[in-house]
Amino acid sequence: MAGFAVTLIGVGNMGGAMAQRLAQPGWAPAIHDLDRGKVEALLPFGALAPEDIAHNASKSIATILCVVDAAQVRDVLFGTGGLARHLPAGHVVMLCPTIAPHDVESIATQLLAQGVWTLDAPMSGGPARALDGSMSFMVAGPGAARSICRPLLEALSSKVFDISDRPGDGARTKLVNNLLAGINLVGAAEAMALADRLGLDASRTLDVIAQSSGQSWIGSDRMRRAVAGDFAPRAHMTLLAKDTRLALDAAQAAGFAGPLGEAVSTVFAQAVRAGLAGMDDAALLEFLKR
Repeated sequence: MAGFAVTLIGVGNMGGAMAQRLAQPGWAPAIHDLDRGKVEALLPFGALAPEDIAHNASKSIATILCVVDAAQVRDVLFGTGGLARHLPAGHVVMLCPTIAPHDVESIATQLLAQGVWTLDAPMSGGPARALDGSMSFMVAGPGAARSICRPLLEALSSKVFDISDRPGDGARTKLVNNLLAGINLVGAAEAMALADRLGLDASRTLDVIAQSSGQSWIGSDRMRRAVAGDFAPRAHMTLLAKDTRLALDAAQAAGFAGPLGEAVSTVFAQAVRAGLAGMDDAALLEFLKR
């Protein structure tokens, strides 16, 4: 069933999959990206590419931002030619990137000054799950904004978690999840590097882990790809490097220091410095084997 008018800014791996997902039920999202090739690749799926994206956003009910970081969010909204001044009261800006909670709060306050609501809606699951609608959203923001965007969220996801009425709590929840994802991935890569050093068959070892107490979703998913030598980037190494660092910043702000977070964040930072930034984070296995 077709939905309301929606604008989507940023159609990379996740945003592009979301645009395809929305086009299938007939939402015909209006999309924009600095990379014109990414936009044009989505037109055959039913996405629209208006010349004046700011004007289009002003006529839509919600604008999804699926950019990389807080700096890009601010540039899209408040920079030269930014969207924010064109958005009417009651419009909802849906923030999907993983950014610091204090950045979400600051952006939400700035938008609210002109009557625009913010839906703090970081996502989890990767492009394949975004495309088939099985990814998850962690949603925080005013109840009215969540109600307006409920059909949109349910078109994109089979798992919508209502966190709270406070923008920033979605980001906090996502950072907690991604810190654990990073811990699990580094742990899985370390275990498989040890298996290699012990002369064990990698595939059989993964079969055992998958049915035993060492199993984790991200560990199994990434290590299967790594063993197959498949490092085509679905989730770049830089993403968990960024997210674990943001999680540590949030922990420090809350006065919390755990035993694993700092070590794990350091591993991802080292992998990025070693030249693996553009590779899939499954390449962590090859990094630890060294």
